[in-house]
Amino acid sequence: MSSTALTRWTVLGGRSLRLARRNVEAMIMSIALPVMLMVVFVYLFGGAIRTGTEYVTYVVPGVMLLCVSFGSAMTAVSVANDLRGGIMDRLRSLDVGGAAVLSGHVAASLVRNAVSSTLVLGVAFALGFRPRAGAGQWLAAIGILVLTIAAVSWLSAALGLLAGSPEGASGYTFGITFLPYASSAFVPIDTMPSWLRGFAGNQPVTPITESLRGLLLDQPVGDAPWRAAAWCAGLMLLAVVAAAVLFRRKTRT
Repeated sequence: MSSTALTRWTVLGGRSLRLARRNVEAMIMSIALPVMLMVVFVYLFGGAIRTGTEYVTYVVPGVMLLCVSFGSAMTAVSVANDLRGGIMDRLRSLDVGGAAVLSGHVAASLVRNAVSSTLVLGVAFALGFRPRAGAGQWLAAIGILVLTIAAVSWLSAALGLLAGSPEGASGYTFGITFLPYASSAFVPIDTMPSWLRGFAGNQPVTPITESLRGLLLDQPVGDAPWRAAAWCAGLMLLAVVAAAVLFRRKTRT
């Protein structure tokens, strides 16, 4: 990567973070949401759900991924706002390509989700979560989480370009928000109806969740990390290609 491209990505990522910081309601929600979710799942639902272990131990990866999915709406809306406001056309007149513009939004999403994930872990510790991961397992878990955030962020950027308005962009991310619920994130798959188990076991959130849970708790993970990485890499490649096509089409003069 050239120094010019890196500078553009850094500048545009900083711009996206400043815009997010000025959105006070969104900032409050991004800070409060992880705390609220952990408390709700552990204290309101945890007593009724049997997972073979303390529910706070089971649910941490799911809440982290749920925060990532909620954050996808902010990324999609930010991209749609830029498209509607004409900022993308102005940047293109300065010879700033679509990769730099969208990568700025993705970089800002990575930072926001790093903060929310840290908050989730902090609240989980306060509620009794005690990971048993070694240094290598922590690095592997962080790598999978970062790859997941990057894939979801690029997919959200593509949906923001596809939508006709910021409101529509938020609605388009509903499918991303739904996936953690239909996975092993909050309940074991074998407790679900038989017609749902096939989908739950063969969608991307399940191997990601099982990888994070197994790594953090020092449990066997099998091939889950490889399946998680394959899902994330495939989705990110698809999203980057779709975003490039949509960017050219939406900004065509």
